[in-house]
Amino acid sequence: MTSLFIVMLVLFVLSYKLFKDKESELLVQVEQLNKIREIEVALKGLEGKYFKFDPVNKRHELKVQTKFDPNSWVIKEADKKDLYAAGLTLKKIIDDIKQDQGVKYLVIIEGMAARDPYDPSFHIRQRDYGYQLSYNRALALLNLWQSRNINFDEKRFEVIIAGSGFYGTGRYKNKREYDNKRFLIQVIPKIGKIEQRVVTATKK
Repeated sequence: MTSLFIVMLVLFVLSYKLFKDKESELLVQVEQLNKIREIEVALKGLEGKYFKFDPVNKRHELKVQTKFDPNSWVIKEADKKDLYAAGLTLKKIIDDIKQDQGVKYLVIIEGMAARDPYDPSFHIRQRDYGYQLSYNRALALLNLWQSRNINFDEKRFEVIIAGSGFYGTGRYKNKREYDNKRFLIQVIPKIGKIEQRVVTATKK
């Protein structure tokens, strides 16, 4: 009888531990979801004159239509005023995101490039070049912002420069091909940085 009691006690302890572990895991997931929703609400402030939200691809498009010359990543003077204002808007919105100790965010600035409509195979033959071109355009935008004192707190935000070249999701097609000379902005919480606390484990 004593042996049976000990076995039952051990099983109870193990079951309780598994339950608490699962409870902590669920609490982490809930807090993680809440953080993502919090970011989404904050980023709604971007929508307006300079940004629009793409609900399909879950990202913001910079509405300033840049007029890059073919094969160039030099930002024209006529575009700098609006791009600067867009940068100020972005900085204000993300600076207002609630600070959480130990949590950082990725700010992805993605450049894109338009295909040559008169040479359908150009984007295939120049695939690598397209990636480099669009990357350089995104870098040129960041350099413009930094040259005008638009900087993101390195303790909270990690800036990633990306270029999707002649590819990527959500591209404009046919007559709007040249509209692909644009920038995309994404702000993503680095969920893995969220710390698990005693009893009420949370992620941010």
